[in-house]
Amino acid sequence: MQRNLNPVLMSHFQDQVALIDEGRVGWFEGCLAGLNERMGAIEKMSAEASNSFWFEDGDYRAAYRPYTVVNGILRVPVRGVLLNNFPWQYAGWATGYEYIWEAVKRGLDDRDVKGIALVIDSGGGMVSGNWDLVDRIFESRGRKPIWAIAAEHAYSAAYNIAAAAENVIVARTGGVGSIGVVVVHMEMSKMLDEWGITTTIIRSKPTKMEGNPYEPLSTGAQKRFQSQVDDLHKQFVAMVARNRGLTVEEVDATDALTFMSHQAVEKGLADEIGNLDDSLSAFEAKINFSEGDDQMANENKAVETITKEAHEAALADAAKVAKAEGVTEGADAERARITGILGSDEAKTRPAAALLMVNLGVDAEQAKAELAKLPEEKAETQGTTAVGAPEGMLKAAMAAEGKHGVIADADADKQQSQADQDLALIHSFGLSGFKSNKE
Repeated sequence: MQRNLNPVLMSHFQDQVALIDEGRVGWFEGCLAGLNERMGAIEKMSAEASNSFWFEDGDYRAAYRPYTVVNGILRVPVRGVLLNNFPWQYAGWATGYEYIWEAVKRGLDDRDVKGIALVIDSGGGMVSGNWDLVDRIFESRGRKPIWAIAAEHAYSAAYNIAAAAENVIVARTGGVGSIGVVVVHMEMSKMLDEWGITTTIIRSKPTKMEGNPYEPLSTGAQKRFQSQVDDLHKQFVAMVARNRGLTVEEVDATDALTFMSHQAVEKGLADEIGNLDDSLSAFEAKINFSEGDDQMANENKAVETITKEAHEAALADAAKVAKAEGVTEGADAERARITGILGSDEAKTRPAAALLMVNLGVDAEQAKAELAKLPEEKAETQGTTAVGAPEGMLKAAMAAEGKHGVIADADADKQQSQADQDLALIHSFGLSGFKSNKE
């Protein structure tokens, strides 16, 4: 570590659990050094801050709490070392968890914001504050689309934030991951010896002040550090598994390693690969398309509501017409069936059997086929000697089948009288099922 770093900044990480990618030590020191040189300006802004979190656009401090909305997309920068109790976004050196949430919260309430993009380039940061921020972002899903774009990297604490979004995109030259927890302990006893400095620690208990930098780390202290790291690691893994829809075993199997774009997608840590500009354009297109779908659905619903009564009336009218047509068609079909049976050659020599076929409702073609199999009948009915269907039998049969509205076309009184005579004849054949319209 660089010796000229602000002790207050270093105290956040010295002997403290952290969510930092171990391969980014140089980046980590550079961010803290850049922030250290500007601590005076930051402290001044903090002293001047009013009760309102946000500043007017013309205020120079607004640049350190950016709120940028372009084409309906709020872009929230998540860059540099991630700090708790730091309500600023200071260039590429540091971003505070408080700032990130205030920006997301404002975007959720802003009617001009259609989607929120977390634009991330960070190697991680503090544990404290990270869990709460991630839970809040995750719980905001569904209110408005939230995407995370790793341009270029989202490691450890930064990846935990990215995983809380609905969609994670990583630059093809970038990476994500480092799902793990670390404690860095610096022990300076040998350096103090070289300088001729002796440190004496007087303790009330043997475990008091274990892990201090002035003496070698004891076995007990190392075990306690390890236990704390393991517990936080389990929590970290569980959060990522929940947010990404993976199993705890799948996330834990990443072994706190970092993964480039294609590997990240394969392992389910990211959804897509793309640069920042293309990703933002895709986000805008998706939002606009969704809004178009919603508008079209609303318009269709209105049209359906307006035409519902007319549609139902049309269906009722159509049903009436269909019913009337059905009655007419049924009458025509029944007339054709009776005529087909009684007027057939087979019925001429088998009139009684033909009437039976009519009464039973047998199809004309089937009736003729069955009649052809029967022997011819003798014409001994009420003195009638002629062979064939008795006179008026067809009309009587049609009148008796009045359930379809089938009636002869002759005068009603004459037709009724003739029908009665024909019925009497039919009954003489011993056939039942025919009755007068008067009955």
